[in-house]
Order: sequence, then structure tokens, then C-alpha cells
Amino acid sequence: MTGVDSGGGGRESGGNGTDGDERTFAALPPAPGRSFARTWWGQAWLKALEDTALDAQQLKKGRKQARDGAVGAVSVRPGRITAVVRDSDGTAQRGDVLLQQLSTEEWDRFLDMAVERAGHIAALLDRDMPPHLVEDAAGAGVELLPGIGDLEPECACDAWDLCPHTAALCYQVARLLDEDPFVLLLMRGRGERQLLDELHVRSARAARTRQNPAEGTREGTGADGGSADEPTGIRADEAFAARDILPPLPPPPPVPEEPGLPPSLDTEAEPPPGIDADALEFLAADAARRALRLLIDALSSGHERQPLEAELTPGQDAVRLAASSGDPLIAVRLAGGTGRRRAELGLAVDAWRYGGAAALAVLEEEWQPEPEALARATAELAGAWEDSERPRLRAGAGGRWTVVGADAQLRYGRDGRWWPYRKVRAGWAPAGAPAADPASALAGVGAEG
Repeated sequence: MTGVDSGGGGRESGGNGTDGDERTFAALPPAPGRSFARTWWGQAWLKALEDTALDAQQLKKGRKQARDGAVGAVSVRPGRITAVVRDSDGTAQRGDVLLQQLSTEEWDRFLDMAVERAGHIAALLDRDMPPHLVEDAAGAGVELLPGIGDLEPECACDAWDLCPHTAALCYQVARLLDEDPFVLLLMRGRGERQLLDELHVRSARAARTRQNPAEGTREGTGADGGSADEPTGIRADEAFAARDILPPLPPPPPVPEEPGLPPSLDTEAEPPPGIDADALEFLAADAARRALRLLIDALSSGHERQPLEAELTPGQDAVRLAASSGDPLIAVRLAGGTGRRRAELGLAVDAWRYGGAAALAVLEEEWQPEPEALARATAELAGAWEDSERPRLRAGAGGRWTVVGADAQLRYGRDGRWWPYRKVRAGWAPAGAPAADPASALAGVGAEG
């Protein structure tokens, strides 16, 4: 989820980044007693900040706020970084810091320089920015790191210079730069994916030129021989020729133990009409939990042999959301949105927790098993108990058998499993997880005989 743009202009107006080039970083924990920049490029960022500031006291206050964890989620996009910073009294201010984007010509010079020196690409992929990369870029007329006066603050507190809020934001960004120099390149106008794609295209073109020098003499043509102004793809032979130029991708990072915190939308700006910020935050947190579960499942042994999950209907997904939340206010909203009464949603949530969409179908759908399935279910019932232990079962419609003299029921699902139910007031409620045989399912209800 991206941050909310204030619509400001300033140094952002001349950018050349593509739509969607934005990264949002969750709020970092407090950092008592630590240096805000471990890498030399992070220290260069802070030097530009400290050399620019006119009031050292504002920097000192901002540094303390950053140490105390007062900076919220940080949004980084071409030409601008943004975060909400909370003061000691709990009030929040949106702060922005603008940085001049590189022009198209400057990016061309930088990319050409990087392609000529494969070590620069390898360093960036390792999340490193060696000094000679910056020096070579400067030699090509491209200043990557900011200098004095390059950081332009804008804050909702109406300060005309760097204030504690924008200073705290800059200190926090130094921590992000330590981990990933692509953050700086995004501020300068290009996202990581776009940069790597352009580097790949240029590397492939350079490789083909080395193999066939005549290719490099054709002015005004693209990699496929067409006009240089037309969009071009990557030919298969070019991609193969460039296989030894680019370094291998780094190994994937370890899977986190829990999903990260979604960005906070609690800003000074009112959301657009029709946008419920609280609901959007809830959905973002849910998406993070699901993404982590899908990632863990994808990396588990034998995952490739498991069937894909069926896409949920809006009604099923509402039940899933209610089951994962536990918040009664959210349950009330989901019930109203899906046309269910609160008690009906409660039963649906109980079913979901026992077996997901399959359990929900057993609760809400009445189906008549085909003759073959019905015969199989009847045979399973007949063989599940000894004659002296068999409960009296009364067959009903929709693959349901009710235990005579007990508030218990068995339901036969489309998946061939048996689902236990218990009588609750005037209806039936899910009573446990399914089982492959009816005796095991009914044992959990306490009505086996």
C-alpha cells in the first residue's frame, strides 16, 4: 500500500520515474544509543542533512524523535520521501523531504557507465555502493549522493527550514539507506526493477555488439533493428549472450517469523470520499498475513504436488476475514455487508475455523449426494460401529443423519468426509473438525452410542 501524496510540486516535478515507483517501509523500532548510519553512503546522506540545516537544535530534536521511534512508515518515491512523525504530546505532523531527480540524459550516462563496469552492477545487487561507483558516476556528470542544499524540507508544521519532523525523517531514511542503496536511486527517479531491466537490455546490446561490431555502427536503431524511439523487447539470443555479464541474483532473504506492520494511514490529510482508512489498514494487514502464509506454503516440501486453492467468493472471504479478526465491530460490518445476521455469521465463522471453505459449504449448502456417493456413505455408516454400539440414525435430506435421542448430527460433505454437528437452540452448529469415518466424527460430539 502506498502513502498519500500531498500533491506538492517542488523538486518532484521534473521526475522521470514510472507510475507505481514507490516503496513503503514499516516504522522502524526505537534506536537508543546507535549510530544512524553505518555505511559511508548513509553517512554522506546525513552530512548533506547536517551541512544544510541552519539550526542545530532542530537537528538535535529530530535525532531524538527518530531514536524514540516517533517516525511512522516511510514512503519513498521519485523526488520525495514522506512520513508522519509524532511529537511527545501525541500530535502528528506529515513531513516530506524533496530531492532533485536525475534527468533522462543523466540516467543514460549512469546506465552506460554501469554496463561498462560489471562490478558496479554486482555491488548494487549485493546492496552495496562502493566509493568508486559514485566516483565513476560523478565522472560521467551524475551526482548520486546529495550535497549541501539538495534536501528540501516540507512539513505540515509550516516550518520554513528543516524542522524536527523532517530531520527525524532524514535520520530514519539513513537507516534505510544502510540496508539498501536502491532507496537512494529510487529517490533520484528510478526503481530497482526498472533499473535492472534497463541494465539487462544495455548489457545484452553491448554483448551483441562485441560479437558483431557492425551492429554498433547503425545509428538510430534499437536492439531489434527498429527505431530507437520505439519500445523494444529483449531477443532470446541477446538474453543468452548476456548470461555471463550480469552476476547471479542474490539468494532470497529468510522467511520472516511474522508479517510486517502495514503502513499507517493516520495522517493529517483526509482520505478521498468513499475511502475508509480503517478498513483499508485492516485489509492491508490481512493481505500481509496471507502473503506470509502463501510464501511459507510455497517453500514447504511437496508444495508443488498440492492442489491450488480455489478462489473465494466475496461471501466466503468475508467469513474468512471475520474468522481471522476476532473483532466484534469488524464482524458486525462484515455481517451487514454480506446480508447475514450476526448469529448467522457467528455460525459461519465457527465452521470456517474447523475446515475453511469446505466446512462453510457443509453448513450453508444442501446437496443431494449422487446414488453412488450415497451408497458409499450408507456403507460407511453401517461398518463404522459394532452392532451393539451403533447409534440410531435418522436419515434426512442433503446427506445428513441425525442421532435419535441425542442433539448430534453427521453431515456427509462433497469431499467424502464426515462433519459433526450439535443442536443449538432451534438449529444446528458445527461441532468439530471432519473425519474420514463417521464414528470418529461423532465421537467428538459425545453421542457415539
